[in-house]
Amino acid sequence: MARLHLSRTVQIPSEVQEALKQFRFTHSKGNAAISIKIVKATLTMVVDDEFIGVPIEEIAEDLPENSPRLVLISHQLKHKDGRVSYPLILVNWMPTTAPTDLMTLQASSLSYFQQTAEVAKVLEVRDGEEGLSTEAVNAKLLQA
Repeated sequence: MARLHLSRTVQIPSEVQEALKQFRFTHSKGNAAISIKIVKATLTMVVDDEFIGVPIEEIAEDLPENSPRLVLISHQLKHKDGRVSYPLILVNWMPTTAPTDLMTLQASSLSYFQQTAEVAKVLEVRDGEEGLSTEAVNAKLLQA
């Protein structure tokens, strides 16, 4: 029986994997984010931007209005019992004004990126800045 080989459309270069690892270790106790974009010409991911100590709403303002991004956020979460944690959440930034080919590339590589970034929760944002807020991130992180 022939074995099916699945090839990944978009590659995550070692530099990006290292940047994700550094992000996890360096920013595990604070509000921070790293933005990743897909370069269509090379079908690879690259680090687009980093945000340190920036509120989620400001991150949303800085993300492009017409281009998708994968944004890994370390966020201070205050639980009802008083505990504080800093979980990671992956934001799939997919503005409706983005080109369809880029949205398709990002959608096809989301699961692979999620595994590489080792993050469980994904927040889908399609309506730009209004969809990415502290409230939305808290709600997603507090879901069982």
